[in-house]
Amino acid sequence: MFELLKAGGIVMWPLLLCSILASAIILERLWMLRHDKIAPRDQLPQIWVWMKNNQMDASHLKQLRSGSSLGRILATGLINARHGREIMKEAITEAASHELHRMQRFLNLLGSIASIAPLLGLLGTVLGMVDMFNSLILTGNHSTTLLAAGIAKALYTTVAGLVVAIPSVFFYRFFNRRIEELLVTMEQEAIKLVDVLHGDRENDSK
Repeated sequence: MFELLKAGGIVMWPLLLCSILASAIILERLWMLRHDKIAPRDQLPQIWVWMKNNQMDASHLKQLRSGSSLGRILATGLINARHGREIMKEAITEAASHELHRMQRFLNLLGSIASIAPLLGLLGTVLGMVDMFNSLILTGNHSTTLLAAGIAKALYTTVAGLVVAIPSVFFYRFFNRRIEELLVTMEQEAIKLVDVLHGDRENDSK
């Protein structure tokens, strides 16, 4: 591993750093963007049970807030329900915006790594080629074998850049797609809560 880094030149080190950062972000987001952590399917049915049994109090609201992103959104809606439909919807929208920001955490950095890594790889290759040709000129050795070996060595950073960039691009798009799906789920659940509390629809659990 160290020999490969050494052969690729100084540009391999920032590529290694990009690789470590990308791996850490991907693992962290895979863990944090789980469906059961963001929008548990039993969250709204649990609220209906509490309301039916007149158990919706401060402790249960605290439990909602600490449980999931959807729980925090629904808790905000419940707290503001007495102020009317529009105020309740505004509060839910504001809470959802805050949760969206939390879900998108580190994704801009992952996208930047996906863009920068191939450029760093290309820079390393260009620098390696320049260094190789300068060496050939100074030594006067124009062996094709030596030239091919130098080109192969210079391409290490291009390969490394692509190795970092490809999974970064994939997971950047994967996470954004998952966030979109989670937002749709949370929006649907929040609309159900608003409509039931303001008499526009029947409780699905009845």
